[in-house]
Amino acid sequence: MTGSAAVLVCVSGVALVAVLCLVSLAIGSRDLSLGQAWTGLVARDRTPASIIIWQLRLPRTVLAVVVGAALAVAGVVMQALTRNPLAEPGLLGVNAGASLAVVVGIAGFGATTVSGYVWFAFAGAAGAAVLGYVMAHRRASSGPTRLLLAGVALGASLSAVTGVVTMYHADTFSSYRFWVIGSFEGRDATTLLWVSPFLLVGFVLAMASGRMFNALALGDEQAVALGARPALTRAGAFVSITLLCGAATAGVGPISFVGLVVPHAVRLLVGVDHRTALRTSLILGPVLMLVADIAGRVLARPGELEAGVVTAFVGAPVLVALVVRKRRNG
Repeated sequence: MTGSAAVLVCVSGVALVAVLCLVSLAIGSRDLSLGQAWTGLVARDRTPASIIIWQLRLPRTVLAVVVGAALAVAGVVMQALTRNPLAEPGLLGVNAGASLAVVVGIAGFGATTVSGYVWFAFAGAAGAAVLGYVMAHRRASSGPTRLLLAGVALGASLSAVTGVVTMYHADTFSSYRFWVIGSFEGRDATTLLWVSPFLLVGFVLAMASGRMFNALALGDEQAVALGARPALTRAGAFVSITLLCGAATAGVGPISFVGLVVPHAVRLLVGVDHRTALRTSLILGPVLMLVADIAGRVLARPGELEAGVVTAFVGAPVLVALVVRKRRNG
């Protein structure tokens, strides 16, 4: 795709994110008009609309934007690292690893807040990422479907261990069940402040690796000839995935399929250049996450359908379609 077309996609995406953010601020248990939402956001006074927006809905909306961007970028990085179009943090067990570590933190160390279990989430994400990378390396010649099955098995095993821990620790389950589904409900500015520094570092590492990912796609020998350092690039990618997935999972719980759907949409829109794909995923990730969060609030009134459930409804058919297409292509 030409540079001008990629810029058009990004500009259109930014405009769509802005509109969705305003809609997100307007929709809730007490709906506001778009005009009221904008006035309450700009005025920041003591009116009910302004209080609702600044204290409740704005932190949630901003968190949806950064988490959507984090999971989308992590998906692009993981697919570039493994050279596998079906790689995704949720499908390869990275989110399950973070979830298990958080449960261990809650049950064994009394962690009950984001500041308490964010470090456990990083450790779990890193451990699962190592296993996923090893499987990708060893199964690279076996095709993407084999890797997908291995990742699903890893995630299922980690989830089973998580279930055992919560079964024997009732207090842990009470804290865990509000977190595990993947939701933005009840998240406040404190959550955003805790995860933002880690996400920022992860974004910087990912964006700095785009050119190197293009070189690695040609093979290690060709990459070295082009001036790339494969080992350093893979290490940076590993750290980026750990920070992005660990922080996102610690903040809102495990949310799957964003890292699968968005990278494929990005490649359809802007092509396979990883530099452009990473930049575009920063925009389309929030689009998908905001749509999921808004849809969850609208479809289950007066209650709420968690964003993780909505993304699963969207992502599962996409996954099936991709697997079927891969099998047809041999």
